[in-house]
Amino acid sequence: MKKPKTIALRLTALAAGAALSGSVLAADLKIGFITSLSGPISALGIPYNKGMQVADSLKDSIAGHKVQVIVLDDASDPATAARNARKLVNEDKVDVLIGTSGVPGAMAIAAVARETHTPLISPTPVTVPADDGGWTVTVSQSFPLMISAVVDKMKANGVKTVAFIGFSDALGDQTLHALEQSAAPAGIKIVANERYGRADSSVTGQVLKIVATRPDAVFFGTSGTPGALPILALAERGYKGGLYATHGLVNSEFVRIAGKAADGLLVPSGPVTVADQLPASNPNRKVGLQFREAYQKKFGEQPDPFAAYPFDAWLVFADAASRVGTKAEPGTPAYRQALHDAIGQTHELVGAHGVFNFKPGSPDGLDRRAAVMIRLDNGHWKLAQ
Repeated sequence: MKKPKTIALRLTALAAGAALSGSVLAADLKIGFITSLSGPISALGIPYNKGMQVADSLKDSIAGHKVQVIVLDDASDPATAARNARKLVNEDKVDVLIGTSGVPGAMAIAAVARETHTPLISPTPVTVPADDGGWTVTVSQSFPLMISAVVDKMKANGVKTVAFIGFSDALGDQTLHALEQSAAPAGIKIVANERYGRADSSVTGQVLKIVATRPDAVFFGTSGTPGALPILALAERGYKGGLYATHGLVNSEFVRIAGKAADGLLVPSGPVTVADQLPASNPNRKVGLQFREAYQKKFGEQPDPFAAYPFDAWLVFADAASRVGTKAEPGTPAYRQALHDAIGQTHELVGAHGVFNFKPGSPDGLDRRAAVMIRLDNGHWKLAQ
């Protein structure tokens, strides 16, 4: 098997394009980036935007084409996300779509990508139909991949019963399904299934039902700041069992709002979250640390791990675009098709969250190397042993 390609090597290979003079550069390569800069998902969408800015600052051209990023806010609304995608494709003639920060919105954009034959690199886990044609790939870890790591940890910790509480939307559905797939073979029984809306202000009724089942652990199928609500409610009622969740809670705003109530929370994460705690032999350590350094240089603060997803999406795009080269002119259906084909041939590309390989019939590009278990300890994520 070939060694993974590192970001350093990739960026060095692409850097030649940046040396070209403006007179040599051909038509711009356009990225249509959609994220939630407002609304209930903005706690994820704002870090997404910062991650894209970091990626965009690394290089201004690829294969002789200047790169232009067009950013649109979907206000945490799937319908707006879809409208934004149509505008970017039909009016701005983008070559690729990247977005968005919520599962329902990402699925809405995927439908537009499929219809318009425009590549979508989603920073968010997304389920696409069998006839998608490979127009959508995701750089986020799939829920089955990550939740299988959680269930392995539950089993190792002696958990026999678990209660589920998640959003009453596509994210909640996907996480519950993934939990069901992994829990039964591990001998873990799901004793409750409760849901709530992202904009809800109380989950008292749901939490009372969960506590009544006396579960060994509670699993949260949530993301971002709305994910703090049931954790705070459980703490108020003195729940002492295990707390497990998706990687959707590896977010600085969630940590701030949940506070001490979330201490001990176990979640799966991409390697970037604990890059400095990984062994030197791990290829993601180097890329993760490079991402952190670039982020700190640009914003003067520690990066939110969610910012690394659009960063990785940009790397996948840049890698594919460098291989397309001058085979087609940007802004045309021919270029979008060539980029689609190149993305589908991505092999062992190292990003901040994992090593990417895409294949026909599957939008997921990561394997178990992209999942590490981490624990929240006094507001800091630590590699769980």
